[in-house]
Amino acid sequence: MEETQYSEQKKSCANCGAELKYKPGSHQVKCEYCGYEEFIEKTKRSFEELELEHYIKAVGDNAYTETIDLLHCKNCGANQHVEENYKSLHCVYCGEPLIREDIEREGWILPGALVPFQFDNKNAGRIFTNWVERLWFAPNKLKRAALDPEAIHGLYLPFWTFDAELFASYEGQRGDYYYETQTYKTKNGTQTRQVRKTRWTPAYGTVDGFVDDILINASKKKQREVPSNISHWNLKELSAFNSKYLSGFVTEKYTIPLREGHRKSFQKAKEIAHSWIRQDIGGDTQRIHHSDIKLSKETFKHVLLPVYISFYKYKGKEYHFYINGQTGNIHGIRPYSFWKIFFLILFVIAIIGIIANFAK
Repeated sequence: MEETQYSEQKKSCANCGAELKYKPGSHQVKCEYCGYEEFIEKTKRSFEELELEHYIKAVGDNAYTETIDLLHCKNCGANQHVEENYKSLHCVYCGEPLIREDIEREGWILPGALVPFQFDNKNAGRIFTNWVERLWFAPNKLKRAALDPEAIHGLYLPFWTFDAELFASYEGQRGDYYYETQTYKTKNGTQTRQVRKTRWTPAYGTVDGFVDDILINASKKKQREVPSNISHWNLKELSAFNSKYLSGFVTEKYTIPLREGHRKSFQKAKEIAHSWIRQDIGGDTQRIHHSDIKLSKETFKHVLLPVYISFYKYKGKEYHFYINGQTGNIHGIRPYSFWKIFFLILFVIAIIGIIANFAK
């Protein structure tokens, strides 16, 4: 009998001793064997925003608050943690088998919060199947894959979020549109038209406000970037971190360190500041010649956000499909069946030929 690998924080059923797994859409863990359910205890305090400057200066990028068991994919480099018993496991990104003997314990900054999965693997499968059934010229293998519950994996993705008080001074110009009547000649005679022009006036001032939850993907690999049309989670639904939420799912460890994530967040803060500046300048259009942006009272947290992933290979090419584990939005780059397109073209040509014969 194959030996079962255990994670370091196994949750056992008080009734039968089997493993408890998180029940999506709730704050409970459930035993799949006897049906026993147990509530996830809420912490007495809400999740904590950590002071950024103090954290980086005092403890640096390599300060960890907990250790975690990780399986490292030698093919694509993903670091994956499984909070449950398993007999076999494949990388959720590339399908490469993960070797149990390669488990390593690594440190990480403990997540402060997460958005729990709102529906289970079975419902994710229905979303994927419905999406595939609506695709034109999808290969039959893809349709069969959509029916395979083992092809869909629930994954918690790592993100950094940053909050700050933002202050910016600026110099620029305000543009107001006005119209002039111009006369021009055509072969039909003299015509007039309205031409839009812009009147520019100097503008300067300051803007300030609170920037909340700048979200930075903490996974470095290009192939693991979440498609933009499903990467919108309602962060108002964040729950304080409890490892019981991870049971039954794979969790990826961040590969972008805190300091680098902070640098990325400043670029987004700059975009926010320029949006505020344009609103402050007013008019129909604006020019920003110079801006001095300062952030203060910066805080951060490490959060985990839910997605379902389906990985598929077709004719040597990899295809990934993503479902937002909170909203159910789906995105995928799909393969096409050459033969389905080919036979459709033959069918259309045949119909045209029949119509042409009847028209004679």
